[in-house]
Amino acid sequence: MAIGKREGLHQIKLSEAQKKKLNEEIKAFYLDERGEEIGIIEQMQLLDLFEQKLAPVIYNKALDDAKRWYSQMMDNLESDFYALYKNES
Repeated sequence: MAIGKREGLHQIKLSEAQKKKLNEEIKAFYLDERGEEIGIIEQMQLLDLFEQKLAPVIYNKALDDAKRWYSQMMDNLESDFYALYKNES
């Protein structure tokens, strides 16, 4: 891949094991918080909604956080680098 060119990000996809665990979490949430049983179809629909709508938002936030952290580390690197200079007098 050439510098400056990026392939488009594909939709975030979960493994079947991740989907199963998250469906169980959705089911438990509805039972605990709302006192309602929720069927597998509703669980899958909610998980699909989260995957399509929320996952990209959370992913982008994580990228922004990583960029901010990296930028701070680079600022520290430069000051740490110059701190290594010896007095030439």
